[in-house]
Amino acid sequence: MLKLGLALLALVSFNTLPPRPTTRDAAARAPLASASAADGAGRSNSPAASGAPAARFVVDASKSDFLVRAMAGGALWFKGHDHFVRPRDFAGEVTLTPGAVAPATLTMSVRSASLEETRDVFTPQQKQIINKELREIVLQPDKYPEITFKSTDVRVENSAGGQFRVAVGGDLSLHGVTRHVVIPADVTMAGEELRARGEFEISRKDFGVPATSAFHGTVRIRDKLRVIFQIVARQA
Repeated sequence: MLKLGLALLALVSFNTLPPRPTTRDAAARAPLASASAADGAGRSNSPAASGAPAARFVVDASKSDFLVRAMAGGALWFKGHDHFVRPRDFAGEVTLTPGAVAPATLTMSVRSASLEETRDVFTPQQKQIINKELREIVLQPDKYPEITFKSTDVRVENSAGGQFRVAVGGDLSLHGVTRHVVIPADVTMAGEELRARGEFEISRKDFGVPATSAFHGTVRIRDKLRVIFQIVARQA
């Protein structure tokens, strides 16, 4: 049986997510304070710097969904199953100018210990084994308790009728390593609600995240991890 090596987190267009588990801990940790930074051209990414009043949106964890898909690889990949790993405990905050999206800031935080296997193809006993190795071998939450993302720049690529295609650049910290990533996302704003959906890939090797294997190493988790999300945030 294949166990998992992974990494997470936050915002690209993806039509449907695999079904969420019927039971999830909807409680989210207290939102993080939003961070602002300057982009490479020296332009401020903070909504306050634009002179327009900024709006603060807090991620509703009970309405949002994150999925990390770790795909089976190796010589006998067909004997394994992809893993669908979700966090139970995450929080986030967006600050932006309503109707403009950019400039904007985004922060997200995930409790490493809350990540767990959710795919129904695994039995409850198999999930227990996977989750144990996920914590003890892969994520090591006692040493690396949080996975965080802090934006450094937000670029609007297209907009129409309250819908925005954006590219969010920022620093992703995972397993004690921080790397810059760019996350494409489709953002919709309606009244006091903001929605964003998308997907992006990271390399677990870039973050030093190990992977377990099965069948004497002939089945193992691939290097690329796909993060898929649907975010709902409400104006605070």
